[in-house]
Amino acid sequence: MTRIDRYLFRQLSLALIAVTIGLAALVWLTQSLRFIELVLDRGLSMVVFIELTSLMLPSFFAVILPITTFVVVLFVYVRLASDRELVVMRAAGLSQWTLARPAVALAVLATGVCMALNLWLVPLSHTAFRQWQFEIRNQLVGVLLQEGVFSQVGNDLTVYARYRDPDGTLRGILVHDARGDGSPVTILAEQGRITTSPTGPRVTLLNGVRQQVEKAPPNAAPGSPPLRLNLLSFSENSIDLARATRGDEVRNRDSRERSVTELLEPDPAEGLRDREIRRFYAEAHQRLSGPFTTLSFALVALAVALTGEFRRHGGGFRIAVGIGMVVALLAFGLTGGNLAARDNVWVPLIWVQALLPGLIALWWMVGAPGWPKPGRPPMPAEA
Repeated sequence: MTRIDRYLFRQLSLALIAVTIGLAALVWLTQSLRFIELVLDRGLSMVVFIELTSLMLPSFFAVILPITTFVVVLFVYVRLASDRELVVMRAAGLSQWTLARPAVALAVLATGVCMALNLWLVPLSHTAFRQWQFEIRNQLVGVLLQEGVFSQVGNDLTVYARYRDPDGTLRGILVHDARGDGSPVTILAEQGRITTSPTGPRVTLLNGVRQQVEKAPPNAAPGSPPLRLNLLSFSENSIDLARATRGDEVRNRDSRERSVTELLEPDPAEGLRDREIRRFYAEAHQRLSGPFTTLSFALVALAVALTGEFRRHGGGFRIAVGIGMVVALLAFGLTGGNLAARDNVWVPLIWVQALLPGLIALWWMVGAPGWPKPGRPPMPAEA
């Protein structure tokens, strides 16, 4: 690598790292706001909030890295052209490929990073994120009961404690349980304590009353009320606070948690519908083709910035043209992905969006061989 290559590569790499981290932090900030209510309602600490939302960062990097690579390559080379640095480099005998070589090397590295993210890190982090989120919503609420707060697990279990002793004993407990097939049950107890079991957290209640409103049986005496209140006093009772014990509340894995192999060949035992199988197949091809958009977008930026005549105040037009092309490509990719998810016959559109722009940009940078070029104007006749 020559000194000029190192100079260009250093500018591109530093700009790419700064822009990617900054944009990822901005996206993380906007997306993490959705989980503030979840964390505050469960009484979790800020450390847990940061650790939970940080698991979304790999998916953010995988999405924005192709875009930031394009932006950095385009802006850096347009700035070099405006400062006449490219003119000096061309005058020194550097070819088009020599000028583009540092950007292509950086784009190849970014493509490898995207490949590692899509095939390994994103499924791993997304699985951990959803598992943690599921536990917070459905199980950890039993362990993290706050005094004076109605802690709700879904829509069918609510637990309230008036206050908590320093040793962890709960005082003035109310439990409203609607998980059973019958009528909801309301339990009032003087005190209780949270314990753990293999099935999840449990609360042991002491000195309480169990209340349940039931319909009168069909053979009830005439004139009896249609509803009756059943009261049961107890000295000790235990309630399971884990929603995962019910079969219909087991967490389902979405497409981002699965590997490419699982997406292409899902397990027949899962009983997936045809619509889900088609969507998984399209997701697998999007995950495989996504990293190549990084290289394609970088080549598009090079084709826009390195070809044509250089003008001192013409950088704005080049930037506008490049951004317009990439926006159109992103819209085309989004449309092709939606069509492929509905019908897998459109899956080739995913690869067209990932590979064709880079091939066309590369062909354009080498002089567009085969494209008809305008002839030279005729020479003026001699007097």
